[in-house]
Amino acid sequence: MTISIVMNARKTAENMSQEALYDVVRSPLITEKATLLSERNQVVFKVSTTATKPQIKAAVEKLFNVKVSGVNTLVQKGKTKRVKGRPGRRSDIKKAYVQLAEGQSIDLTAKLG
Repeated sequence: MTISIVMNARKTAENMSQEALYDVVRSPLITEKATLLSERNQVVFKVSTTATKPQIKAAVEKLFNVKVSGVNTLVQKGKTKRVKGRPGRRSDIKKAYVQLAEGQSIDLTAKLG
């Protein structure tokens, strides 16, 4: 039963429209840590909080024409901050650490088509 669920998730990830791909992968994260990870052939993206690992993998492969060997995700909980004396809360962010296959690279400064 679990195999069919995984296969269905993979099928839906491969058949996503261009708009849905951009909905899964929101933006690249450019930080010191992300820059250091690029030397180890990894890229960090902000992704939708509901996105699954197969969807993230399919979206990155289709958008950037690269081969992805693995995806790790984490949810960074939003901080509690004060705005004009009133307590507020930043929203949660889901990050995806994408491991690219050997010899693959993504140039984040180039325009997407």
